[in-house]
Amino acid sequence: MTFIYPAIFSPKEDEKGYRVTFPDLACCETEGPDLEDALDNASDAAYNWIWSEMEEDDCDIPAASSPDELELREGEFIRNIMVRIKLLPDND
Repeated sequence: MTFIYPAIFSPKEDEKGYRVTFPDLACCETEGPDLEDALDNASDAAYNWIWSEMEEDDCDIPAASSPDELELREGEFIRNIMVRIKLLPDND
C-alpha cells in the first residue's frame, strides 16, 4: 500500500534545522538538523504512525489533505511524504 501525506516543515527559531508536522496524522511529528535529515525523519515518522494505526482493531487511516487547503506561517513549506507498506499474508 502506498500513502502520501503533506508534511509542514517549519524552520526552528533558535537553532538550525526543521520541525515537521503532519496535519492529518494526529501527534505525528519529528525534526531534523537539516532538510535532508528532516525529510528522512518525516518518512520514518509517517511510516511508524501508519503501521501502528494498521495494527489497531479499529484502524482509521485518514484521507490526506490537499496541500492547497493547509495554512502556512511565514517560513513554512510543504513537502508530500510517500510511505510504502508491504502487507504480507497473515500466517496465524
